[in-house]
Amino acid sequence: MKKKKKEDVKVTNSSMVTRPIRRCFPIFLLPTLAAFFIGFIYPFIKGIYLSFCKFVTTSNAKFIGVSNYSKAFADASFRHAFWYTALYAVVSLVFINLFAFMLAYFLTQGIRGTNIFRTVFFMPNLIGGIVLGYIWSMIFNGILSRYNTSILLETKYGFWGLIILMCWQQIGYMMIIYIAGLQAVPGDLTEAAVIDGATSWQCLRHVILPNVMPSITICTFLSLTNGFKLFDQNLALTGGQPFAFMADGTQVKTTEMLALNIFNTFYGQASSAKGVAQAKAVLFFILVAGISLIQLRATKSKEVQQ
Repeated sequence: MKKKKKEDVKVTNSSMVTRPIRRCFPIFLLPTLAAFFIGFIYPFIKGIYLSFCKFVTTSNAKFIGVSNYSKAFADASFRHAFWYTALYAVVSLVFINLFAFMLAYFLTQGIRGTNIFRTVFFMPNLIGGIVLGYIWSMIFNGILSRYNTSILLETKYGFWGLIILMCWQQIGYMMIIYIAGLQAVPGDLTEAAVIDGATSWQCLRHVILPNVMPSITICTFLSLTNGFKLFDQNLALTGGQPFAFMADGTQVKTTEMLALNIFNTFYGQASSAKGVAQAKAVLFFILVAGISLIQLRATKSKEVQQ
């Protein structure tokens, strides 16, 4: 009887503790929801509305329909920035993940000084993008200048300059994610594969890679979205230059990416172009969200259950 009474007391005490927590839960949740609504939901909905308006200030917007979207699609610089950004995102995706995985695989082989190497490779990710852009701009201008002009003023060198910058910044971060994935691969599987006569390449392809797919999904998502959203490095390193003329006489910046194109449209053109820039921003969001969802679905389908 005494034992039952003690158990009853414990149950009663635990229920008495959880009741005040449940009552106070809305008090802690409401500020978070309010901040999320004020900081994200309202600006997001307001931004979509403004993309259908002509405005100079957001408080004095005039609804004009879909003409902003028509102007955005007709803008040759926006179309060029889209294809340039898509090419950049794909190339940076391949290089970043390839070298990051190679480094992660190398640093999980029990070599000496692994922690030092991890720290050194990760450090560039701690530097801000705008600072990195100016650092690499000085490097390229100091070492690879041609005819007393910046080598970055040539389109192909500007493209590869951005690739080098992004790889230098992102490879160490992706490497850490891949290391976590490689360390989570069950040792029994690799040992069984070796016993069955699998070579190192076969073990990597058929055992390690399928088990590292969650890390590949995360790294692919991050590098792909970072490639499309690149702004500050693009602004600091090339500023979108050099200029070129399209067949119809329209002037475009050959290394200008989507985010920088939207920025230049909003702040660099007439005040009437602010609605066009907002329409470009909405299209930009739809593009990045759609590609990210497709990529996540494609890579998640290849993950194996451990």
